[in-house]
Amino acid sequence: MSDKSKVIYLLVIFCAVAAFPFLYNSLSTPVNAKIELNTPVIDAMKVKQCIVPKEEMRRDHMKILNRWRDEVVRDSHREFGNIDGVMYEKSLQRTCMHCHSNKSEFCDRCHAYASVDVYCWDCHLAPKENKP
Repeated sequence: MSDKSKVIYLLVIFCAVAAFPFLYNSLSTPVNAKIELNTPVIDAMKVKQCIVPKEEMRRDHMKILNRWRDEVVRDSHREFGNIDGVMYEKSLQRTCMHCHSNKSEFCDRCHAYASVDVYCWDCHLAPKENKP
């Protein structure tokens, strides 16, 4: 075997090994997988409305919470007005957890599905849940 064929052979092996994690992940993850989240407080509401549109909240809730944290801690600005002019308190526990009261069935399940480690409960007290 010549040196040129050895180099090509090793490049092919290297590319296969380097691409394996990406190919494995793309083939093993369902494309349109949906997670069912249990939200009994929201289900019981007549008007289901979040502080921002649902799509924006799903995409940017961590950015919103980080911005709230900075504004409350650094500037003492504790009110948030949404598009409809309704004022909300910038509070994870009193605003967000009011509707999403089941941390283990909502927050933890979604973050586990997305493989995300949250640090909210490093500073905040985890809410007590009523188990049936």
